[in-house]
Amino acid sequence: MTAEHAFDIISIIFNPNSTGDAPKLAEKLLEELKQSLPDSVKIGLQPTDHAGHAIELARNAADSGGRVLVVSVSGDGGYNEVVNGVLASSNPEAVSAVLAAGNANDHHRTTSRQPLADAIVAGAVRRIDVLEITIEAGADAESVYAHSYIGFGLTPIVAIDLEKGSKGAFKEMFTVVRTFARFRPFEIRQKDGKRRRFDSLVFANISEMAKYATLSEADDDASDGKFEVITFAHQAKWRILLRALRATTKGLGDQPSMDYYEFTTLKPIPYQIDGEVRSAPAHALVKIRSERRALAVVS
Repeated sequence: MTAEHAFDIISIIFNPNSTGDAPKLAEKLLEELKQSLPDSVKIGLQPTDHAGHAIELARNAADSGGRVLVVSVSGDGGYNEVVNGVLASSNPEAVSAVLAAGNANDHHRTTSRQPLADAIVAGAVRRIDVLEITIEAGADAESVYAHSYIGFGLTPIVAIDLEKGSKGAFKEMFTVVRTFARFRPFEIRQKDGKRRRFDSLVFANISEMAKYATLSEADDDASDGKFEVITFAHQAKWRILLRALRATTKGLGDQPSMDYYEFTTLKPIPYQIDGEVRSAPAHALVKIRSERRALAVVS
């Protein structure tokens, strides 16, 4: 692609009430692109009004047709909404991107190859995998996408407590230690019918998460049609702590790769998807699959 013909429309989505610098970063990106791209490219800001609004805005932007780029100026959670909106659209040419602005930016940190404005001008588009999680409970079934990871166990429990508390490195560390002390394992029934207890179960499309932890030695290209499965079977807390420490220092090493995984919940279980916490009900069938190269991105 050439700079003149990479995109017809660029929609920049951001939260105007963000506690971070999303509004300023969105304005800065707008100005950079206007200076570098021809006037024929329509570039606009799209502020969100409420949680989940970015899904609607991204879908509408993508459905406007043609070569559309939807940029999320946010953390992982905001970008998750944009990704789901783009994938829900009827436009196969729609492309997404993220400009890091938030507390957690795992996707940007592990996949970014150059400054975003430069990548947009160059038309640096590539395709990556996404994770699809489907939760079937009775006659109901819901599917959503993750650009980076889906975590059960310690991951969402810590996230819930962090959201309740204050930000800041020391306070975050205190929250993690406090949550870890109170944590109890969860039990699921696997596809073979056997029950297993876990402290943590993470399905990852990237090799790093939670700012500091290296989950695997996987290639961050994220386009091989598989995801890594990182399991912490239930064990003594001091062993979990040692393994978590290894993740933040040496990394956990090679992890098994799969393109599909399923299990049944026995009790309601919270889970975290790209930084946002959701919940799966009891006796639900949980299916996780890799959708190979389903998402076009600029990075």
